[in-house]
Amino acid sequence: MGKTLVIVESPAKAKTIGKFLGRKYKIKASVGHVIDLPKSKLGIDIENDFEPRYITIRGKGPILSELKKEAKKADKVYLATDPDREGEAISWHLAKALKLDDKEKNRIEFNEITKNTIKNAIKNPRSIDMDLVDAQQARRVLDRLVGYKISPLLWKKVRKGLSAGRVQSVATKLIVDREREIDKFKPEEYWSIEFILLKDKKEFESLLNGKVIDGKLEKIKISNKEESEVIINEISNSSLIVENVKRGKKKRKPYPSYTTSSLQQDASNRLGFSTKKTMKLAQDLYQGIDIKGEGTVGLVTYIRTDSTRISSEARNKVESYILDSFGDKYLSKNKNSKGKKNIQDAHEAIRPTDVFKTPEKIKDSLSKDQYKLYNLIWQRFVASQMSSAVYDTLTIDIKASDYRLRTSGSQISFDGFMKVYPIKSKDKNINIPDMKAGDILDIKDVLPKQHFTQPPARFTEASLVKTMEELGIGRPATYSPTISTILSRGYVLIENKSFKPTELGFIVTDLLIEYFKNIINEEFTAEMENKLDKVEEGKIIWKNVISDFYDDFKGVLKVAEDEIEEIDMDEETDIECEKCGRNMVIKHGRYGRFLACPGYPDCKNTKPILNKLNIDCPKCKDGEIIERKSKKGRKFYGCTNYPECDFVSWDMPINEKCPECNNILTKKTTKKGTTIKCIECDYKKTTKNK
Repeated sequence: MGKTLVIVESPAKAKTIGKFLGRKYKIKASVGHVIDLPKSKLGIDIENDFEPRYITIRGKGPILSELKKEAKKADKVYLATDPDREGEAISWHLAKALKLDDKEKNRIEFNEITKNTIKNAIKNPRSIDMDLVDAQQARRVLDRLVGYKISPLLWKKVRKGLSAGRVQSVATKLIVDREREIDKFKPEEYWSIEFILLKDKKEFESLLNGKVIDGKLEKIKISNKEESEVIINEISNSSLIVENVKRGKKKRKPYPSYTTSSLQQDASNRLGFSTKKTMKLAQDLYQGIDIKGEGTVGLVTYIRTDSTRISSEARNKVESYILDSFGDKYLSKNKNSKGKKNIQDAHEAIRPTDVFKTPEKIKDSLSKDQYKLYNLIWQRFVASQMSSAVYDTLTIDIKASDYRLRTSGSQISFDGFMKVYPIKSKDKNINIPDMKAGDILDIKDVLPKQHFTQPPARFTEASLVKTMEELGIGRPATYSPTISTILSRGYVLIENKSFKPTELGFIVTDLLIEYFKNIINEEFTAEMENKLDKVEEGKIIWKNVISDFYDDFKGVLKVAEDEIEEIDMDEETDIECEKCGRNMVIKHGRYGRFLACPGYPDCKNTKPILNKLNIDCPKCKDGEIIERKSKKGRKFYGCTNYPECDFVSWDMPINEKCPECNNILTKKTTKKGTTIKCIECDYKKTTKNK
């Protein structure tokens, strides 16, 4: 009797599943897509109703041949690719290539890679979902039309190697628009006034809250020091009377389990992980980790999801864990785990496959970063089914003539879900003396503070993903590759963990907005995502979506081709080419900017652009310290005489000498503060941010 062939996408997943199913099954990996549109040309027959012209991907021929060979020998073939549009399309391509019967139920799917889940999936195969396939085809063809029609225009008019895309160009536009907001921003001065008050010789803080005007409390805008002094004088010459004391309780609800977007945001904010790193680690946890004494097992559910739903079985298990570990009062009585509207909800939220595999139990089987991410997912899942945290609150309103001061604070009385998933609170702890309405207070001190309004913050990876999700731009699987693309194309760079557009990013964005404003914008991209969702639901035909789009697009494209003038991106410098004497120009390459001779091809001289710090190298004394980048793009500092001199520092050297050994000092700035230390001795000075 022949074996059953199960085809998955990755070798890691094949290894994990193979241990669950035993000898009667043969598990093979397609290693992603084996059939796709060609890279070298459009691959879409526009005249024939946008029919895609698929080919076997270069290099995948041997894999496909082996799969065909194994399929012929097998009694049964199951396609077990990922449970999403992309996975469904891979299964469809495989089914056609292997000539599987369309009527047979040969598609299996699972949301987690555990023994019981895999065996249950084998028992419940289904047919390939063509609505899912068509949604993937629609996205692929649409993105191919936009990318392969606009990108060559950018190559011709700006420079080679550029690209445009329905999602990536809008993501770049968000960053460019934010930078322009920052450039236009004009800070405005404003003042706040804090009072140190006394009650029975015990002091506490109170802030100016407003002024009663025509019987209504109004906020006051204090624009300068003089205005603040007038108010301080009026309040100081008034009686301060407690008007109202209000005690209460405030609940803080737990967050739902992670979606792809919220996991990427939290991993960035809490762990400092990039979206790319987060998804790589999450993929490892999903596909399977070798756990000591147990073997290989998937530790988390499928990692590309926009749903916060969890299964009844998973909820029952986590409830048992909470009851056993913390007691009944920590268990949430609210069973609602529905997510937001307008989500695909194809599978569950990201959660541990077994809540009883606590992070500490399996820590020795995980890498440091795998442990950090698994711990985050596990904590969030458990916390999502726990009780709300409860705070005791206190608000005191104080009357000073027509002015009103307010003192407020809170302290936690029941930690609830925060016992597992800690959250930093902005609330001040209550440390206020007892008082009641009518009590008279004294002023000990007044602390007027000058402030200036701040421009909007640049996007971080976390805030960009959050904004893309809120605007409906892209889907869970697209956030990470979109960010990688706009970085690799040189449209944006990361500076102090935030995105900043390059000159190229501004130029390309402005060009696209001028000629393709109906395509490269947030509303169009979000609306197209909604249409793709409707294709998946079987409500509209995918080729109609493409046809409607292309009717307008081809006219706009023709105008752009005729009207866009060639842009010279080369910037002349005063640096002479040592080979021919011409002034060298700054060019843009795959790895960033560099100097090149404008006499090419007669003179092919090029050299890197050195960002000098005007500090002599402390090691060889002959070279200068310059800024460099590692292969992974991380900034570091080295000597101009490399490789003869191997001086290197990850922290930025500064033009100051160590007070103890007279060597060079370095500076490192983080959110917490600035650390200055010596490259030679133990001298160190840290300044914390206020």
